[in-house]
Amino acid sequence: MKRMTQALAITLALLPAAQVLAEATAIEVRKTNGCGCCLSWMNHLEENGFAPTGENMFGGSLVRFKLDNGVPQRMVSCHTALIDGYVIEGHVPAGDIRRLLEERPDAVGLTVPGMPYGSPGMGPEDDREAYDVFLIREDGSTEVFSSYAEG
Repeated sequence: MKRMTQALAITLALLPAAQVLAEATAIEVRKTNGCGCCLSWMNHLEENGFAPTGENMFGGSLVRFKLDNGVPQRMVSCHTALIDGYVIEGHVPAGDIRRLLEERPDAVGLTVPGMPYGSPGMGPEDDREAYDVFLIREDGSTEVFSSYAEG
């Protein structure tokens, strides 16, 4: 009886962690090997309820992957992710990805072109430079999805 009680206690203690894992949203990240900012961005995603998996690609293959998945050349960054039918390019904040998945616009996805200082994975947010997150439309046009002021 004591063992059953202990097993039940352990199961109940682990239940919140299991629920978090079950609720985490899968996202596939394509990146180059050893890129620290890509790994930092993936950590940001984990901290915000996503379950990122990484696949290393060589530079030329990664560029081809970006273009083949609808990211305009002028909008590229260092890594590209796929989530629920959308492309996420660069250091897009987790909150914007959540909003995209909730609103479900007819679009390719989101991008933060370049690597703005203070965007997720690129240094402290309280000391960031201003940057925009862009929505990529199916025709390759873009529009501002959200803006982040200098911090």
